[in-house]
Parts: sequence; structure tokens; C-alpha cells
Amino acid sequence: MKSVNETREPATAPRIWVTTVLFASTALAAVTLVPLYGVLVGFHWYQWLAFAVIGALCGFSITAGYHRLWSHRTYEAHWSLRLLFALFGAAALQNSILVWCSGHRRHHRHVDDNDQDPYSARRGFWFSHIGWMLRDYPSGREDFSNARDLQRDRIVMWQHNHYVPITLAMNLGLPLLLGLLTGDVIGMLLLAGVLRIVVNHHTTFFINSLAHIWGRRPYTDENTARDNDLLAFFTFGEGYHNYHHIFQTDYRNGIRWYQWDPTKWLIRTASWLGLARNLKTVPTMRIQRAMLTMQFKRAEQKLQESNHRESWRELLEKEAQDFSAALNEWKELQSRRYENARERLLAKWESAAIRTRVKELEYSLKMQRKRLQIMMEQFHLCPATAT
Repeated sequence: MKSVNETREPATAPRIWVTTVLFASTALAAVTLVPLYGVLVGFHWYQWLAFAVIGALCGFSITAGYHRLWSHRTYEAHWSLRLLFALFGAAALQNSILVWCSGHRRHHRHVDDNDQDPYSARRGFWFSHIGWMLRDYPSGREDFSNARDLQRDRIVMWQHNHYVPITLAMNLGLPLLLGLLTGDVIGMLLLAGVLRIVVNHHTTFFINSLAHIWGRRPYTDENTARDNDLLAFFTFGEGYHNYHHIFQTDYRNGIRWYQWDPTKWLIRTASWLGLARNLKTVPTMRIQRAMLTMQFKRAEQKLQESNHRESWRELLEKEAQDFSAALNEWKELQSRRYENARERLLAKWESAAIRTRVKELEYSLKMQRKRLQIMMEQFHLCPATAT
């Protein structure tokens, strides 16, 4: 059954003309004026460079600033880095830090709830991508009760209180200045201004929409968020969205060394330069536990399709017992380690022994994941007999 808001709001919610005109005009200019000017006049390499550099600064200001710094507090940043993110976040034209982060926190708390998630993917691609910003839906109205910490941040409130002049300065003033310096104002405004804004908009919007529709769910199936390598490439690492929704306090989205997450690399580099600190990560055991839980769930589903269910079930139950034993031991070790840190009564060598055993348990779960994968592949080789 559809919720009341889901059936009523699209037809009755008042249109927000500012965002409607903004998105329509910039998109129209990007698909008409930009190519027309390119054919009739042509663009210079330095205009494309400005498009790329300003676009990257805006993109990182959203991913590393609005998202991982202010929305989720996954690390702390020096005031100079926060000021940079505030300026180019305004240039990204996605509202102030306070408004953006407050809405994003509601999205995480009420993900997929059509009545409370501002851009619930369960209301369709168009709604979650851009439609939620075109009408005054109750689910999208501003409520800063979940952002008291941001209201104490001077840079956040400075940007929020002066958002319009800052936005005009960054989106008109900066391209205009670069155009005057290079001798082609119109070309610079079209590339570093209009086209850059449209690209920044829709790469971010794809995380709200496509990253909840297309991809895999290796960590949880409790919500619609997906991991998608292609989206990660275009969104500076934000495409590993299934991981992010279950482990939102981790400054990383792509946790493997080979996963494309330049936002993670930027934050880590900033920490080496003294511009960031207290980078938060999720313990490996918690990640392994989430992945194994999903594998067990899928193994159970595959087992129902096998005509050797009884023999396979015994093996699966044995793996489940090993998994439970490993988790119980890990919890006990974690408790002992915290007690040691708190009371400092255990000797250093015993603390080292605990850390070593935790590593062994992490490796054990990794091997168990591989065994489960082999079992699931063999389920395919033993399909159930048709009835």
C-alpha cells in the first residue's frame, strides 16, 4: 500500500520556482548554448582547464566537505580547509552546508521512508534524482534540529547567512574574472560556469537516485543503497554507497586499495599535511561480519534451489557455528582491550597478544567468506530437480 504522501504530494505540493527555473535554464543552456558557441567560436584549452579545476574543487567540496566532514563527522579539518570547502561548496550551487547536511542526515536516519526521507528512492528515479527539489514536499522541508553542532560552526553559519552573495561571487564573479584575464568572458562563463554547474549537479544527484537503484549490495540489503564502481568514478568515490549506508562514520567509501575513492585520498593527504585529523575508520571485523552475514543470507536462498539441501545444510550450519564463535571471541577481546585501555592493568605483551588474536580472527572470517563463495558456486552445479 502506498503512503498518503506518495499518492497525494506529486499532484498537490506547491512548485518551487527558484529551483525549477535554475535547473531548467542551466540544463537548457548546457545542451544548446555550449555546443553552439563551441561550433561558431570554439573553446580554448584554458577554458576546459578552468572547467575541470573548478569542477573538481566543487566536487571535492561536496564529497569531502558537505558529505564526509560536516554531514557525518568522519574527520576534523583545519579552518582553512573548511573555508575552501565552504566557498566551492557554494559554487556547486546545492544549497548551504547547513541545509544540505541537515537534509542528508534525515535521509540516513529515514532512508527509503517515503514520508520522511527527503529523496527516497522508493518514490522513483525522477523524484530521488531531482523531483524532490522542484516542489515543496513535507519530507523535504528544512528542520535544523539534527544539526545543532553545525549551528555552532562559524564557517558553516557564515556561509549559510551569506549564501546568495557567496554563490553569486563564486558562480559569476570567478568565471567573469577568469574570462577577463584570458580575453573570452562568454566562453569562460559557458564552460567554467554553466556546463560545470550542470555536471556538478547531476553527478551528485546520481548518488541520491542511481546509487539506490543500480549496483550490488555486499554489506546489507536492509536499504536500497548500492555499490557501483562506475558511479564511484564520476563522483569522486561516492558510488560505494551500500558500504556508506551501513558504515556512515567511516571517512572512506572505497575501503579496498584498488577502489576509486579520490575523496578518501584527499582526506588522507590532508592529514599528512596537518590539515585534517581524527580520521575515523570501521574495524575490519565489523566489515567482515556484515559481508559474511549477507553471504549466509544468500547461501540460504541458494540452498533452497539445490536438490542436495540436506547435505549442504549441515556444512552451512557448521560454517554458521564457526562464524558465531568467532564473533563471540571478537566481542570478548574487544571488551578486554577497552578494559585494558581504561584501567591500564594488563602488561604490554598481553595487549599485543589480543591484537594478534583479533588479526587472526579477521583472517579466519576472510577465509570463511571464500569457503561460502565456493559453496554457493557449487549450489549452481546442483540445481533442484524440476517438479
